[in-house]
Amino acid sequence: MSNDLLPLDSLAYALGKPNGSAIIKQEFSDFRVDEELAFAPSGEGDHVFVQIRKTDASTIEVAKRLSQVACVRQADVSYSGMKDRRGETSQWFSVKLPPEGESRLSGLEDEQLSILALQRNSRKLKIGSHARNRFHLKLRDCEGSKEEFETRLCTLRDSGVPNYFGAQRFGAQMSNLRQVSVLMREVLDGEDAAEHGPRFRRGMLYSAARSYLFNQVLSERVRAGSWQHYVPGDVLSLDGSGRCFTVGYEEERGAEWTDELQRRMDTLDIHATGPLPGIISAKDKYVSLGEAADIEKRVVKDLDWIVAGLAAFGLQASRRALRFAASELTWQWESDGSASGGSGAASTLGSLNLTFTLPRGAYATSLLRELCQLRES
Repeated sequence: MSNDLLPLDSLAYALGKPNGSAIIKQEFSDFRVDEELAFAPSGEGDHVFVQIRKTDASTIEVAKRLSQVACVRQADVSYSGMKDRRGETSQWFSVKLPPEGESRLSGLEDEQLSILALQRNSRKLKIGSHARNRFHLKLRDCEGSKEEFETRLCTLRDSGVPNYFGAQRFGAQMSNLRQVSVLMREVLDGEDAAEHGPRFRRGMLYSAARSYLFNQVLSERVRAGSWQHYVPGDVLSLDGSGRCFTVGYEEERGAEWTDELQRRMDTLDIHATGPLPGIISAKDKYVSLGEAADIEKRVVKDLDWIVAGLAAFGLQASRRALRFAASELTWQWESDGSASGGSGAASTLGSLNLTFTLPRGAYATSLLRELCQLRES
């Protein structure tokens, strides 16, 4: 990785680095995710929506398999979001396929893949078309204090979770960031971006660069204790929707912040946002100002080559909430026969079963990072 870039473990913790630890994904069933669409398919049209349960298979692998069994181009297969490979996950895909070709889809099923539902729709599935993801996780061999585990869970449930992009965004050993560092510096020196692989691959690298910058801004807000609060000049986001808005703000008078807005902030209905850098058009209404803008500029000052690279590639600036709500968060302890010690003492606690729902784009690993340190089985 470039010496300019910091590792993920340098990001600030909202609750301090946890003392407890646990094992995740010891078995595929320990990490279950179910994707929920934001709309109901119409029931007719040129595209068939396929809900698939996959085990130990990546989203891209499933999309390729679908194109093969359906005898269509890969461009005729789409999905809403990427899902973890190591786990049991259900998600929706769409295939442009005439009704007489639907029977070919049965060739997809094997020990790893099963079809849960088929529905027709007039348009293909687009990235970000799902509303949320439902998680069922089992943390095995938890070690530490049960009181600390539960205190952290209560705080995360009531106050929200830092909306960091997870390690998946950056590739194995942060490889995407290493590649984007080389790509951006060379393109800014006048080389052709097309020489660095297909457009899809370059898009993943650009996304990694934007995600890295966002994480750094969020980390600074976490260190300052302002990630859950309004800072004058902030752009705000409605929970779970991605829609942004601003309150009246003038350099001389500050913000028109009200008790009602504060109540909505306190109840996780709205959140402050951070930047996903790129080109800012003159018509963009959602641009940070004042103190909020000063924080963002200070953080990315030494990384201006990334900002310049994103603009050179034509990416449009956007915003992302600094926190997310883990809705319907519940937990239950399960003894595995080795638990010992009292509720406040460091001990082996058995397994912890977690259930929660996250909005699209939020990472379960960001919640787990605040809860405990994850060990390999």
